[in-house]
Parts: sequence; structure tokens; C-alpha cells
Amino acid sequence: MAAPGSHVGTGGGRETEEENGEEEEEEEEEEEEQGEAAEAALRAVFPRDPALFAELFPERRRFRLCGRVLHIAEHHGPRLGPAGAVWEAALSLCRFLGEQNLELAGRRVLELGAGTGIVGIFAAMLGAEVTLTDRPPALPQLRENARRNFPGGAGEPRVRALRWGRDQRRFPPKFHLILGSDIVYDPRAFAPLLGTLRHLVVPPAQALLSARLRGGDAGASRFFRQMLPPFFRVQLLRREPEGDIEIYAVTPREGGGAPLDQGRGAQPILGSLTGGWGGPEGD
Repeated sequence: MAAPGSHVGTGGGRETEEENGEEEEEEEEEEEEQGEAAEAALRAVFPRDPALFAELFPERRRFRLCGRVLHIAEHHGPRLGPAGAVWEAALSLCRFLGEQNLELAGRRVLELGAGTGIVGIFAAMLGAEVTLTDRPPALPQLRENARRNFPGGAGEPRVRALRWGRDQRRFPPKFHLILGSDIVYDPRAFAPLLGTLRHLVVPPAQALLSARLRGGDAGASRFFRQMLPPFFRVQLLRREPEGDIEIYAVTPREGGGAPLDQGRGAQPILGSLTGGWGGPEGD
């Protein structure tokens, strides 16, 4: 078994497990000749770069996270860009959710910038009622991954388009928890993301955001330390120095901002997520 949080198995289009075996020398020579001939024929028709066909033949991977196995297709290529891959900050947030034993059963959860949907899908496996959101080009990938992990349909996350700064009004602020992983990397998106969070994260809801720190003082650090605090209480819950990844709890505040909480005040938020968490009521 793979260690928790690691991925096992990669393949172009199908999950495979390779087996090594010995073959007769004559068969090897014959297959090599056939392979060279086939490769020459393909080169006459197709470009050499296999990445050009990655969206037609997606990479399918299996991830083992806190005792659960997730089946995720990644559609690499220019159409999806960063949304087509699973990033380490997403795995970190999944592990955090699993390790904290959060009582998510029946809770309404929305993932922003879901990409492959791995974080929201993991939350759905923990019992949450999940809505996966992203830009319209990412929705087919999200639907595929939702179906792959919930083949019977029961508990399958919903998939909806949400463009930050444009579509948030279509989502009533009725969610208990907002999730986001590695969505804070482009400074041009900071303002619309902030507006979306201000609409969705209203008392007593909260957000859990994970990010790999990029861009120096003008990047993710600026978003968490300068842009969020005037409107939210921002608490650093975990720092993973080996990957420059941080996980924050974001809760709405009344009035002016305050300095970033570096972790000592993290337990009340985690406690509210576990026993007796009073989230939004009604539909």
C-alpha cells in the first residue's frame, strides 16, 4: 500500500499496473522491429509532441488519502491550464480534512476553483453535500471525476460554473464551508476572489484555503495578510515548509481588521467544525 497522501498508478487513458517478465530473445527482436516500423508510420502522420493529445487521452491517477482511494482524471493542455492537474496544496488540504476528523456529514460544502475536484470529492466521501465550481471549460473534467468516484450516483457532488466576481450572486450564501486549494496564485484574480468570498463566507460559515506561497510579497502572502484581514479573521492552521504550503481558516468579522493569527487561536475554529458546529440553517 502507498503511504497516506501518496498517489499510486499513472497512465494515459487507463489505470494500469505494470508487471515485469522475461521474453524470448527472438520475440524481443521481432517486436522491436515492429515497434520501429509503427513509430515511423505514426511520425509521418502525427506531430512528435504527445502533449498535444493529452486532452484526448487524459492521465488517470489513483490517490490514497487517509484510507480512501480517489480516481482522478487530469486533462492536461492549454484549454484547462492549471485546472487540469492535481497540485500538492490540494492533497495537503485533503489530508488536513481527513486528519482533523471533521464532522462534515450532511454539511453543505462548496469548492472554489475546483479544477480536478479532488478536494470536494474527498469532502463528499466524508459525507458532505458538495458543490464543485470552476470556470465553464473545467466542468466536463469535474463531472467526469465526480462520476468516477460515485458510480452509483449517491453522494455525487453537484457541478456548477462559478466565475469569480461575476457568478457568485447565483449562489445563495447557504453553505457551511467553502474550500479552495491553490487558487491564490494570480494577482489579477485576487480582487474578484475576495468579492466571491465576501458573498459566500457569511456568519457562521467559514472557509479553509490551502496555498503554495508564490510571488513573494505581491503573491499569496499579500492576499492572506493584507487583502483578507479587513473583512475576515484569518488563522494559519498549518505550515508545511517542505512545500511552502500553508492552510488557513477564514471567518467573517465585523468591523475593522486585525493582525493575522499565527496559530494560537486556531483551535476554536477547528472545534466549531467538529462537535456542535452551528452552520446555516434551512435550504
